[in-house]
Amino acid sequence: MNETEEPKKERIKELLREINERGEIGELKEEFKDLLREISPMEIPMMEQEMMEEGVDAEEIASMCDIHVELFRESVQDKFDLEGLGDGHPLKSFYLENEEITKDAEKLGLRVKDVKQGKKGGKAFGELAQLAGKLNKIGRTHYTREEMLLFPYIERRGITSVPEVLWRKHDETRDKIKDLLGLLDRDSWEGKPPIEEITGTANEVSQSAIDMVFRENNILYPTVKELLSDGEWLAIHNQSQGVGYYEIEPADWRNPDVEPKQPYEVTEGIEKGQVENLPREIKGMVDVSSLETDDYNPVRAGDQNLDFGFLNETELDGIFRTLPIDVTFIDREDRVRYFSGGERIFPRTKTVLGRPVQNCHPPDSVDVVNNILEEFKAGNREEAEFWISMGPKFVHIRYFPVRNEEGEYLGTLEVTQDIKEIQELEGERRLLDWD
Repeated sequence: MNETEEPKKERIKELLREINERGEIGELKEEFKDLLREISPMEIPMMEQEMMEEGVDAEEIASMCDIHVELFRESVQDKFDLEGLGDGHPLKSFYLENEEITKDAEKLGLRVKDVKQGKKGGKAFGELAQLAGKLNKIGRTHYTREEMLLFPYIERRGITSVPEVLWRKHDETRDKIKDLLGLLDRDSWEGKPPIEEITGTANEVSQSAIDMVFRENNILYPTVKELLSDGEWLAIHNQSQGVGYYEIEPADWRNPDVEPKQPYEVTEGIEKGQVENLPREIKGMVDVSSLETDDYNPVRAGDQNLDFGFLNETELDGIFRTLPIDVTFIDREDRVRYFSGGERIFPRTKTVLGRPVQNCHPPDSVDVVNNILEEFKAGNREEAEFWISMGPKFVHIRYFPVRNEEGEYLGTLEVTQDIKEIQELEGERRLLDWD
């Protein structure tokens, strides 16, 4: 915080004390918000921590979180008409999540003081762990939706550096939260909690999460607001529920005038008028005038239009031959229609194609086979599994009913796999460990 902000900080402290004495904000609210507008959002968590070091109680300053969030909302409202986006619009949902993230990140920073001063005993560590566990959901929901749903649309228009930088920042925050959760695991304390490490890491988590809120609200979201069409937002909305949200439950959002538009369907680049409206940070990171749009089209002549992609017959056959599992499909008439090639656990020959599946099993097991198929057809069961030892192999055999979108039975899939090596795995081997 620079020298010109010192008087503002002192006035904020005075206002906090007045708010605490009165029990409500009242007419002080506007002055408080005006002061906060003149201070960088990045400075606020540090200022809060400094104030606590000077003796301001954490509970007194906690009310600042809601005011800070309200300030964020109003600053955003100045840029965009969020209400005009409509409830449930994906961009509005991102902003609402950031309000919740800001509150929880600031609360985490406030709880650090309790731990440092030994207040509340073990309860203080529990509260810190609860907040850290809650913030851990950011990576699985909020950040993942940005990485999987927003970034492809930006990259399609030739802007690749911005998603790369933000993704690295996401991972830094994820790692810090993971570190904090590890430090808060009482089984790792060896009798004494590592207070300095815990409080230092908690402060880093708080700062990192709020830093991301600031970057998103001021850089990422203004960019996608300018570039993305309603069809693109509809595609994002349709896929968001499968990933999940951070502490919000958005309304269902629909635009009857457009069709969902996937990134590979975007053919236009960035227009001159859009360039002028992009945040200066974006203009500083990329030369928008020389961007090359991604014109790759995954749909080719002869491709099968599958639920989640496009493949030709050669690719489909290669995929099934490459999978480390045996696959056999029996149709609704109980006839063998397909089996995968490559190395198999149970031998199959083309002479089995079209054969009743009952004739493919020993007579003693036919009754069991029929029972499984009857249960699948009736909708009573969704899996049957068995496992057997075969010399050095431990074979896992599973049967699944295959149904269409309406739930109609199409047949049964048999999946067989040797899981001996899987059973013997220990510890972790992450992607970055590969060489």
